[in-house]
Amino acid sequence: MPISIINRQDKLPVTGELEEMILKVAQLVLDKEQVDPAWEVSVVLVDDEQIRELNRDFRRVDRATDVLSFAYREEQEEEPDVVDPAAEEDVLGDIVISLERARAQAEEYGHAFAREVGFLVVHGMYHLLGYDHMSPEDEAVMRAKEEAVLQELGLVRR
Repeated sequence: MPISIINRQDKLPVTGELEEMILKVAQLVLDKEQVDPAWEVSVVLVDDEQIRELNRDFRRVDRATDVLSFAYREEQEEEPDVVDPAAEEDVLGDIVISLERARAQAEEYGHAFAREVGFLVVHGMYHLLGYDHMSPEDEAVMRAKEEAVLQELGLVRR
């Protein structure tokens, strides 16, 4: 699975360690969900202003947020968490993360910046795979999957 990390901000350093963690998180989700390794994912790192513009333009919400997911495949009605291997498009989607928001949330929640970025990556990945948190039942499923990935990689709350 080609996973690209694109840094489009200059407010926070993006270290090799941070990039390695992002790749591990994304790859573990794909492995756990048995996604075809030919599918591509991009993780785009931005600042609050850039994500605010995307949120405004695509969701009609004019404020910064922490993560946005842009899935490039059609939703499946029978099993939203299973990617259709017959789909013609080989790009699963893009995840856009505000590193400024991630830093602020890490401070607010009292855990490491890497843990917060890891959470946003795993959260975005599950959205790309069709999961959501619109109902309490769906939220419970998604949160359990997210926590399993974070636990396995040692990205725990402190």
